[in-house]
Amino acid sequence: MTSSTFRYLDPASITAGVAPWAKVDVDHTSYSRKTVTKDVTNFSDCLDIHSKVGSFGADIDVAGFAVYRSPSATTPEDFEDDKTVRTKYYAEVEALLRERLQHSGQKIKRIEIFDHTIRRHDPGAARQPVQQVHVDQTPKAAEARVRRHVTPKEEADALLQKRYQLINVWRPIRHPATDFPLAVIDYRTTAPEDFVAVSLLYPKRDDGDDDDRGKEVRPSHETLDSLEGYEVKGETYGVLPNESHKLYYIKDMTPGEAMFIKCFDSWGDRLPGGKKGVAGLTPHTAFVDPQTPEGTPGRESIEVRCLVFYE
Repeated sequence: MTSSTFRYLDPASITAGVAPWAKVDVDHTSYSRKTVTKDVTNFSDCLDIHSKVGSFGADIDVAGFAVYRSPSATTPEDFEDDKTVRTKYYAEVEALLRERLQHSGQKIKRIEIFDHTIRRHDPGAARQPVQQVHVDQTPKAAEARVRRHVTPKEEADALLQKRYQLINVWRPIRHPATDFPLAVIDYRTTAPEDFVAVSLLYPKRDDGDDDDRGKEVRPSHETLDSLEGYEVKGETYGVLPNESHKLYYIKDMTPGEAMFIKCFDSWGDRLPGGKKGVAGLTPHTAFVDPQTPEGTPGRESIEVRCLVFYE
């Protein structure tokens, strides 16, 4: 176990009737963060559980996250090439999802991988580790993702009638994620009122391509407060502090290990038509582990965002 400070959305910085926003290409928001000190439990022992139904840390429906040993054939050099990531690594991610999500007896009908982000704790990197407790998608945004990435409309309509999930598959690159590890919050320790919808702002592009992958450019600090050149293309959840939250991480998580982070599940037990006991989402964040040795290499990681549809 370790202890650290975590940045939550500060309720005092939210104005009623005004939607808060956050930019994707830089750590800048319309709201303030509130720093809270929390304990974080290492759950590395769950790496040795083999997708047993109902097992914390191995069954994503229990707490909203799961971790597995999963060596990758994609090399650190491969991750430097966007085309190789989309072909070689995406195929690995889909195979891993199909292997690990079949334990419940449900048959996967389709997987649509729509996005990925490579983060580096490096001053020159376009995307840095995110130090704020958040959830990548709201239910509204999850449905919008289906309609954006699945055509024709009739097929999207049909898939939305059955169970679907939005899952991030997160993995360190090159070396263990000792620096800026990823913490996840047990869904069962959250409350509905913890979550605040935040508009996600993307830079406008004139290339005629609706695909945002691999096009990040770090903006100038002089334009941080300006909304010119940005458009709303998503919605996330900011998370308010809650003393009940229980946080977990994998200490020194390696590139041979992968974490599933549930961002949405249409069977989530707080949604209309949801199933009792099914975790709906997972708040998560990067954090500074005070036990990190001096000179540890900066974290490099990839997160791949996936829509999973069931029969």
